[in-house]
Amino acid sequence: MDAEITLLAGTAGTTIATLLASDTWNGVRNGVLALWRRVRPDREEHVAAQLDASRRDLLDAQAEGDEETEREIAAEWRGRIRRLLATHPELAAELRSLLIQFAPEGPAAMTVTQHATASGSARVYQAGRDLNLDQR
Repeated sequence: MDAEITLLAGTAGTTIATLLASDTWNGVRNGVLALWRRVRPDREEHVAAQLDASRRDLLDAQAEGDEETEREIAAEWRGRIRRLLATHPELAAELRSLLIQFAPEGPAAMTVTQHATASGSARVYQAGRDLNLDQR
């Protein structure tokens, strides 16, 4: 599996789960359904039902103070998106555009790419955002 697809699917799953209970939900829902409609129109109704069920589950969980459900929903959507991209990698650009449009942190959150190589006794510290090191 291409690492870029895996990373993109992970970001998408987390973003979808985060936005389930947001004011932008209808736009996200329509964007996700458009992906399926392009390559699997026969699955659109089923995916819509899964999105709606995920939203209901998250809203119920938030009302009960259950924080684990959002992580579980993110994992479910991460898998669904990964499988979709694995068979239809041409959707990656459209998915990136959707995530940039709706990402809670804005477009800058979608542009982090890191590579590092260490050998011997070298240390590599990387962070996509904040990094605090205590060098005592």
